[in-house]
Amino acid sequence: MHSTDCVPLIAFTRGELVESIHYGAFIVVDQLGNVIASMGNQETLTYPRSSMKPLQALPFIERNGDQYFDLNPREVAIVCASHSGTDTHVEVLKAMHQKIGIGLKDLMCGIHWPSDKKTAEEMRMRGEEPNSYRHNCSGKHTGMLAHAKMRGLPLENYLSMDHPIQQTILKTIADMCGIEAEHTPVGVDGCSAPVFAIPLRSFATGIARLCNPEGLDGRRAAACKCITHAMSLFPDMVAGPGRFDTVLMNLMQGKVIAKAGAEGYQCIGVLPNAFGKDSPALGIAIKISDGDLTRRAINCVSVSILNAVGIFGEGEFEKLASFGTKALKNWREIVVGEMKTLFDLPKLNW
Repeated sequence: MHSTDCVPLIAFTRGELVESIHYGAFIVVDQLGNVIASMGNQETLTYPRSSMKPLQALPFIERNGDQYFDLNPREVAIVCASHSGTDTHVEVLKAMHQKIGIGLKDLMCGIHWPSDKKTAEEMRMRGEEPNSYRHNCSGKHTGMLAHAKMRGLPLENYLSMDHPIQQTILKTIADMCGIEAEHTPVGVDGCSAPVFAIPLRSFATGIARLCNPEGLDGRRAAACKCITHAMSLFPDMVAGPGRFDTVLMNLMQGKVIAKAGAEGYQCIGVLPNAFGKDSPALGIAIKISDGDLTRRAINCVSVSILNAVGIFGEGEFEKLASFGTKALKNWREIVVGEMKTLFDLPKLNW
């Protein structure tokens, strides 16, 4: 991502001065790729990271993998997740592994402590070390392993870019986003799975198509609906307690899907008719250039865009106040500044 791709999006003030600024780019498109709103370079080429997960799951669901292994919507949702590693997430994953016929040893995502602080503290108190089930990407990896097993493909190298599963995923994502698979830059994600660099506008278009698959092949359209239904029905599986994706989807009750990605990426899909009869599906892609490790900027930008889109009903915008623009307080609860947007999107009328 080049500095010329970015514009100032979020400022933090202290007293009368701007103390820090987050730069980035975002775009809002409909399922045809028509631009509804944007800031920065629409063609910014960057890795969506974990925001890709719903599209990575698509070819598995398209081949009826959920039916083949009798996976329920909660289990489909965790295939699309960056979960918090709670005991509930682990229970869901263990049940899936039993259905699929795989085990902990098959997961190649690595190991880290749960991002859910309460879970991590409880594990330390009982002397429990984390394993790969606690990894935030273990649901995605479980889906990849299930896909490989269903097709009779080797499991031990399922993360290799030469493996048919990864080739199928790349082709599917390229089709959904309208890009050329053979010219797509490939990197390695934090969980060791391949990750693809996609222009911001193209990825947003792919998310909008996921939310409204009208015109796609019948099997793909059904798979898109299966994924968006599962994510919106079980937001707790997609992220976890207190996290933006889960809070937003719980609040919106089937109107949106949301999937965070590392290094300051976020995608949001708005379902058709979400803010009025015949309102279009939308895809939103956001990238904060400095990586925004605390996600304070990306969440604020997300809330501001959704407010401009007009999706919030009475009182809903206020329920996301902790993620949006707000007064900044010190440890004594004294207001010392504010977090504010540096862009002004007019309210859209549909």
